[in-house]
Amino acid sequence: MGIINEDSFIETVHMKGLQISLIASGDGTEVIYHKLDPGTMWGIEPQEGWEALEYLCVLSGELILRNGNETKKIKTGSSFFRAPVEEHYVFEAAATTEFLYVTSRPVFFHYSKVTKEMMELSISIEEKDGYTRDHCQRINKLSMLVGKTLELDSKQLVNLNLASFLHDVGKLRIPLEILQKPSKLTPEEWEIMKKHSVFGREILEETGLPLLIDAGKVVEQHHERFDGKGYPLGLKGSEISIEASIISIIDSYDAITTDRVYKKGRSKEEAKKELLNYRGTMYHPEILDVFLGLIDQI
Repeated sequence: MGIINEDSFIETVHMKGLQISLIASGDGTEVIYHKLDPGTMWGIEPQEGWEALEYLCVLSGELILRNGNETKKIKTGSSFFRAPVEEHYVFEAAATTEFLYVTSRPVFFHYSKVTKEMMELSISIEEKDGYTRDHCQRINKLSMLVGKTLELDSKQLVNLNLASFLHDVGKLRIPLEILQKPSKLTPEEWEIMKKHSVFGREILEETGLPLLIDAGKVVEQHHERFDGKGYPLGLKGSEISIEASIISIIDSYDAITTDRVYKKGRSKEEAKKELLNYRGTMYHPEILDVFLGLIDQI
């Protein structure tokens, strides 16, 4: 039983692992109830021209707050506020957590818009390529494990969280006869398939939402290689965002170990061996070492 009476909600939106409900609104101020499943992240970030007071109070459970590279816990009964927000703050639910969020400027419409865009993209990917949705959820989970182990800052974690889940969204613009082909692609078909990373950036840019626009830059890079022989931009080394370097490794591991129509997935040990063969060429060596150190937790 939740602490808040759901009959009092004006409107509710849902994202994976997250419920957000508008309780009260007036004179530009909003009171919003949040319920997060364990491991779910929520955040606030600075925006140009945004001078609002932003306050939250934990009703039940516990939040892990990440600001830059600093981490602290916000327990039941504790609160947090900034006026205005000048840095990125990421909150992760350590357990099922409920909190009230109060802002002196309305944000619920923005929540609804982001949620609508995310849901529509997720549904569209699933309808076009049923494999992709489960694949994207796996990539998201493993990427966040690596990102937290690397102690990425709060802004990088937000980008990684969104980009890892949406990294294949560009496949929405790949013809079905190529996307669902059960056999090996021809060279011409492969050139079309390779465009999905650019299409992904374009789709996320077209939402007009700053969080998704930033994620789109990572999505575009997730097939770049550490040695500069990837696509679409031929970036190398530190030119590739750390978020994209993480997704590249996790994406390959999942492709090796997952059954597909045209091949059977290989073992974890076989995957480790293949990834090591491309350490420092295809994959960022230090990030690969971290992932391989975590692989037994999978």
